[in-house]
Amino acid sequence: MNHSKLFRTFAVSCCMLSSVFLATPIAAQLQVWEDYEVSDAAWSMTMVKLDPGTQDIYLEGLESTWVAANEVAKSLGHIEDYAIYANQAVAQGAFDLLLVMKFPSTEMIGPSRERYNAFMEAWGDENMDASNEKVLELYNEIREIQGEYMLREITLK
Repeated sequence: MNHSKLFRTFAVSCCMLSSVFLATPIAAQLQVWEDYEVSDAAWSMTMVKLDPGTQDIYLEGLESTWVAANEVAKSLGHIEDYAIYANQAVAQGAFDLLLVMKFPSTEMIGPSRERYNAFMEAWGDENMDASNEKVLELYNEIREIQGEYMLREITLK
């Protein structure tokens, strides 16, 4: 076998061998609770796509519904915090606003008659009716919910 043929065979073999190594997953070395922790707190994120020119209208509505309700939930300790983020890197079809709520623990995500009753006592039927009306009459006309996500923070040690 001449040298160029030998070299070509060697090169092809090396390429095939390297592709096998690249395609084979490497065993995970990190262990949860030893090398990283997963928070008990959880973040609920809702991606909202708005009709052009309706952001101020939607934000005004959120102030009297979503923000006001979250203030009540926060005062009761049901949520730790909340925020509204505007997407600044807009691409076609991308969300416009991100509505975020931080729950202090896994326990606070699940249903609870006690928390529901405490919230309704503080929020009231009138506010609930007004919020429902705003959702039906305004929000459903100018927005599309593009997704909802529940996230947990991972902290590497």
